[in-house]
Amino acid sequence: MRDQCAALKFTPELIDAAAQSKAWPFEEARKIIKRYEKTGYPESILFETGYGPSGLPHIGTFGEVARTTMVRHAFHILTENQVETKLLCFSDDMDGLRKVPDNVPNREKMERYLGQPLSRVPDPFGDVYPSFGAANNARLCTFLDRFGFDYEFVSSTDYYNSGRFDEALLKILACYDQVMDIILPTLGEERRATYSLFYLSLLFLEKYYKYQ
Repeated sequence: MRDQCAALKFTPELIDAAAQSKAWPFEEARKIIKRYEKTGYPESILFETGYGPSGLPHIGTFGEVARTTMVRHAFHILTENQVETKLLCFSDDMDGLRKVPDNVPNREKMERYLGQPLSRVPDPFGDVYPSFGAANNARLCTFLDRFGFDYEFVSSTDYYNSGRFDEALLKILACYDQVMDIILPTLGEERRATYSLFYLSLLFLEKYYKYQ
């Protein structure tokens, strides 16, 4: 993105127009700038989108990445392209398979994997990819590349298995009640009654031991 913005001519007119713009990408970008006005910017500002690979990429997937890219672009203009940024497309492929999609083959074979992480569910389309999650992750990247998005793909499974989240998870465990006190008031009554930061799927355990 920074390289793409380098082609722009940061004229006084452009900078003034950006500063005066009420368009929502610029409004959101200003919030980011304000957040760092006292501390200064880190080495890179991280933008992130999420993708659930339980289904194929769709127009909503495109919209999320496009909107985030628009804010990122506005940020580069407001900072005159002086701050490095990165856009992560984060795949939640550790999420459990809650139901078998209607638009995949071999649906009956997928039933036994309900509750298991998407990165452990076999690819119903064939043996090209190691899992259903990996197959949809590949489709996501192909989809985004087709539209020329500048992003870095990240897999939840890779991050968890590498231990990258370990330190943060231990910190959350150490102050579990305090974190819950912040999150619970933001949830509806029904969701609040069952919400947990850490969720172990009983359905997964049942299926796991059944097929051992």
